[in-house]
Amino acid sequence: MSEKQLPLEDIRVIELGTLLAGPFSGRLLGDFGAEIIKVEPPGKSDPMRNWGKSKDGIGLWWPIQSRNKKSITLNLREEEGQEVLRELIKEADVVIENFRPGTMEKWNLSYETLSEINPRLIMVRTSGYGQTGPYKHRAGFGSVGEAMGGLRNVTGFPDRPPSRIGVSIGDTLAALFATIGCLVALHERERSGKGQVVDTALYESVFSIMESIIPDYLLAGYIRERMGNILPGVAPSNIYFTQDKTYIVIGANADGVFRRLCEAMEQPELADDPRFATHHARGENMKLLDSMIEEWTKTLPAKEALKILEEKGVPSGLIYSAKDILEDPHYKERDMIIKVEHPELGEFPMPGIVPKLSRTPGEVKHAGPESMGKHNEEIYSGLLGFSEDRLEELKKNNII
Repeated sequence: MSEKQLPLEDIRVIELGTLLAGPFSGRLLGDFGAEIIKVEPPGKSDPMRNWGKSKDGIGLWWPIQSRNKKSITLNLREEEGQEVLRELIKEADVVIENFRPGTMEKWNLSYETLSEINPRLIMVRTSGYGQTGPYKHRAGFGSVGEAMGGLRNVTGFPDRPPSRIGVSIGDTLAALFATIGCLVALHERERSGKGQVVDTALYESVFSIMESIIPDYLLAGYIRERMGNILPGVAPSNIYFTQDKTYIVIGANADGVFRRLCEAMEQPELADDPRFATHHARGENMKLLDSMIEEWTKTLPAKEALKILEEKGVPSGLIYSAKDILEDPHYKERDMIIKVEHPELGEFPMPGIVPKLSRTPGEVKHAGPESMGKHNEEIYSGLLGFSEDRLEELKKNNII
């Protein structure tokens, strides 16, 4: 384990909320050294503890999502629990929450209230529709944000209903934008000395990555629809079947790269063919071009085709499964599969740190805390200085 100081080591984060968007922000900050104190209601754990596949009754998603975090229990629905959180806020830099708007206010934990206690506090708020607007009180999951943000409408094949991406992309995008907002607010605080609210909506996070769909419609009268494995007007950029019944991805839509693809296919004349010589022409003749490329890939095993493409500098690759990822030397070289000791499961594999920092890289010190309230004593007695009598009273009243 590294002895270097991590870049966010001086930041303390209180993580409220459950499941994905809020806690993923906590994970990202924790990867770079922030102290993450995750709050769970006593007797009612974060559902993420049990989501996904399990091994020996232990959920396999939780140790990744909650790595580097400390766990305390606290009942925020009760006034006594709210008072405890306010004491904790005095010692915090950031509070992350992803409840429906109005929940923190209902619990007397609004930003106005908390910032009076700690004017430097940054509150990172992630919700389906944001803290303002006519939809703010609606329940919002990542799937709905993906639909409203426009992603579902362009995902899948044109002859089939809208599809979803195979991971919780809406929640993850919201967490990424929320984390960016948190880091921006922390930087600004160095100048002003004041905290602020970071308001992130799921649908806005999805919409933010939707490229040019709005000017496409307003200025060109074009509504982007589901197109399967292609992007309209961008060719060649598709998957292609090979001799050993494996699909490979090839992206050669830039003029210079397309010329190298033609050389790899031993058909250099195609690069000057008027049907394919320009980006626009290739987009117009996409189906014909894709069929010609696949005629070539079908004559070769996937690895041989990829070797030829690599030698010619054409972006290409296999479509990886988990097994492929684990066997790939590049993943290994860049420490993208790391192993962390789990108290019950032993050596636990998980994704490495992204991004890579040259001087102060991030670190995974431990897997997610296996038991709720594992760090109650450390936080309540150590950080806040609660007496044994007060702790017993809080336990008796089902506050912690």
